Amino acid sequence: MPKIQVLWDPRMKTIRILLIEDHRILREGIAAMINGEPDMTVVGTSGGNGDTLLQVRKLSPHVVLLDLGLQNQNGMHATAALTREFPETNVIGMGLIQSQMDILELVEAGASGLILKDATTEDFLGTIRSVARGIKVLPPVLAGPLFSHVMEQAQKKERGELTNAVRMTKREREIIPLIADGLTNKEIAQRLNVATYTVKSHVHNTLEKLALHSRLQIATFFRNNEAS
Repeated sequence: MPKIQVLWDPRMKTIRILLIEDHRILREGIAAMINGEPDMTVVGTSGGNGDTLLQVRKLSPHVVLLDLGLQNQNGMHATAALTREFPETNVIGMGLIQSQMDILELVEAGASGLILKDATTEDFLGTIRSVARGIKVLPPVLAGPLFSHVMEQAQKKERGELTNAVRMTKREREIIPLIADGLTNKEIAQRLNVATYTVKSHVHNTLEKLALHSRLQIATFFRNNEAS
């Protein structure tokens, strides 16, 4: 997990927050809750309609609260784009995470924290304050095993184990760059004129052959090998 860059200092009094949430009622409720705190303020909100990078560039928030379940945008890809474009801004994902691998993908995308949808108000606000101070915040029950797994994967990549003795089919090699471009299984199926379940099967086989666990890792693998 990359080192968090801290823009906010407690002496600055107010944490500037950009809220990305596509449900209007939730967005307004979260904004009202945050703005009721003396040490933080929502400087902007968005429904996640592709204007996130523009808003960060314009508003310079210390923290971006990003709904991982956006209907019009892939939350993981949005997180990766934000942390790549604005490494000094800390991103906190909000949502219902299905597995450790989902959290791993969020961590590898560069997120500084995670707030589950069933979090208490105290946990919600506490996570924002901690991340603004440079503290990584993930569910405690998963944090230990997760970071161990991240380190193991990093060591494997350094030794080059990821690319040794991998035999990919022609179709799998066609799909990898499309995944790296952020296409969904349905979009890939339309591009290649095959069934969606066929693409899903190829993606599963690709993950197994490359010893990876997420589409984001496939994208990273592709970009690393293109550069080498």
